Amino acid sequence: MELDRMRTLLTALQEARYAGVRSVSYDGRTITYGSDAEMATAVTDLESRIATAAGTSRRRRWGTVATKGL
Repeated sequence: MELDRMRTLLTALQEARYAGVRSVSYDGRTITYGSDAEMATAVTDLESRIATAAGTSRRRRWGTVATKGL
């Protein structure tokens, strides 16, 4: 899939998700997601694919923070 097309689909998914709609239409096709979790997974997948196609990677940092509670 082309980078511009993926970005267009990502925008459509995000707008639908934030509006509370579970159906997204683009290029004459309609996709209906069963839940918000499915839409969130689709958004995350598209973001990863866009990052890969654009040559950037999404790095996640994990760390531990501890305090003595003082």
